[in-house]
Amino acid sequence: MVDHQQLMRVYGALMWSLGKVLNTPEVARVYIGSFWDQPLRFDNNRKLFEAEEQDLFNDLQSLPRNAALRKLNDLIKRARLAKVNAYIISALRKEMPTVFGKDSKKKELIKSLAEIYASLQREHQISPGDFPDIKRMQEQLAHHDFLKFHPLKPRLLETVDRMLAEDIARLMAQIPHEETTVTQETANVKGGAFEGVIQQQQNNTDNPFGFGKGEGVDAGYGEPEWIVNRERSSYDDVFTSLNPIDGKITGASAKAEMVKSKLPNSVLGKVWKLSDIDKDGMLDEDEFALAMHLIKIKVDGHDLPVELPPHLIPPSKRQN
Repeated sequence: MVDHQQLMRVYGALMWSLGKVLNTPEVARVYIGSFWDQPLRFDNNRKLFEAEEQDLFNDLQSLPRNAALRKLNDLIKRARLAKVNAYIISALRKEMPTVFGKDSKKKELIKSLAEIYASLQREHQISPGDFPDIKRMQEQLAHHDFLKFHPLKPRLLETVDRMLAEDIARLMAQIPHEETTVTQETANVKGGAFEGVIQQQQNNTDNPFGFGKGEGVDAGYGEPEWIVNRERSSYDDVFTSLNPIDGKITGASAKAEMVKSKLPNSVLGKVWKLSDIDKDGMLDEDEFALAMHLIKIKVDGHDLPVELPPHLIPPSKRQN
């Protein structure tokens, strides 16, 4: 068994190894998981495994919906490869003698193909991942007459560049956003390993073992008591020390306390927006306690909600 630190070392080594095997400019996505069905020896790996499992299943579900985008990416890759091949063939044709020593020069060029790649990369600012596999290219070139290669045609290259810069951008804009055009019901891949993972989160909100259930913002869901009351006494002491007027504190007073969390202003601004339920620019005792609770959630490593869930709304602010 490996602990969290050793697991990260294995992850880094695997990413490094894949980078040498997969000769592409894109970084390979590696998912961390475990087939262990016994009690975890290192429980701090639980959240990591659950989050990685969720990412994997979400990515698998997006495959059918992202078919158009994948085809477009493949078109871009092929166009860039065709452009690079044109540069390579032109460079080989340029170096060939017209009368004597053609065979020996051909062998020399094939042998020094790596140097030609490097020269073209520097001259045309081409990514190394855009070049074809050098060993396969050498095998293919051995069966061709370099003198029959066509010279480079700048106009054709300009057409390819214009297609990549303009036409592809227009096609990208025409690809519909899956989230707005495909309903959740039709988007879900169902059955098999997906049962109990994605569906458990989306369709069975009462299952306490769903992803993220009972943690972060979801903590306190379904409970009769407002979860903020668990730490209410400490929050009330801080609120009293801020010298409220008519039961409320100003934004400046709240800010002086909230910035002690060392969270970025963008996060604290979101906390304020969620906590100022009556939108009067001030916080009463319940709203301040809610703000402190949301700050604690964020400091503990959980995400804040876009909208305040019903179970976090102070009982005094709930509408019957």
